[in-house]
Amino acid sequence: MAENKISANPTKETYPLFYLSDPPPSGLGFGFFDSPQKNPIPPPPPVEVFPSDEQLPTKSTAEPISINDTLVLLKGKVSTFDVFGVSNSDLVAGKYEGGLKLWEGSLDLVKTLSSDVREGRLLLKGKRVLELGCGHGLPGIFTCLEGAAAVHFQDFNSEVLRFLTIPNVEVNLSKEEDKKEKCISPDVRFFSGDWSEIHQLLLPPRNDNHKKVTECISAEEDSDGYDVILMAETVYALSSLQSLYELIKKCMRGPSGVVYMAGKKHYFGVGGGTRQFLHILDQDGTMAACLLAEVTDGSSNVREVWKFSLKQA
Repeated sequence: MAENKISANPTKETYPLFYLSDPPPSGLGFGFFDSPQKNPIPPPPPVEVFPSDEQLPTKSTAEPISINDTLVLLKGKVSTFDVFGVSNSDLVAGKYEGGLKLWEGSLDLVKTLSSDVREGRLLLKGKRVLELGCGHGLPGIFTCLEGAAAVHFQDFNSEVLRFLTIPNVEVNLSKEEDKKEKCISPDVRFFSGDWSEIHQLLLPPRNDNHKKVTECISAEEDSDGYDVILMAETVYALSSLQSLYELIKKCMRGPSGVVYMAGKKHYFGVGGGTRQFLHILDQDGTMAACLLAEVTDGSSNVREVWKFSLKQA
């Protein structure tokens, strides 16, 4: 395998990531997929999934993943067929959103977080963290190990949380704590549901006088938000980018909250990508974007890691 390299002139070629059984949904008006979707499948209702709901498949393994010279995390492996009855598919519209596979962006994100912590650009101790589209949850697990006060994991599918995320969190945290028994802190929680509705569980009810995050309120005033929001490979579908961005704005704690996003420049077949998401940020105008890493390995589309923060008044 070719070594990952930082490229000053990334290729514009795109590579297939997802294979859909149905045409991609539409609705953002970007001109790519503007035909209405027929009989859209309603998303599952948002629910909290508890560690006691963990379901281990009959065949389960945990493989070590070396992030850098000092950081090794464990990666669970679960069969898509065992959980969803689907084989050889990364996405089934309305049913499965690829959460059982470990995507490259997740590892890119952990490496960037580790670098920022090591070099003093990011402090996680005592912070509230939210990982969206978590899957294996490796970025969120890293923040647990770095002393985050609360870490919440979200995925579209509750099955992913029960079969993969919760066991993965348990095995990594028990490894760190050198405990034989599995134990997850009450401050580590798991939520499933669509990005358009999951805020109902992530945030307590707000009254009419509650200030918006874009007004740069202090952390003390907005105690229900998150200091750090993480997401890897979440911007693949053009149809969901706007709801993802709206969720981030609702959940980010101002004025110092940050978002770390890892993803590919383009996702063939579903229309999304980091640049399409950046277009939404640019149109809204409330957040500043900073490119932290650009990764090429010669075998896949160009990958990027971005950091977003509120613009200062």
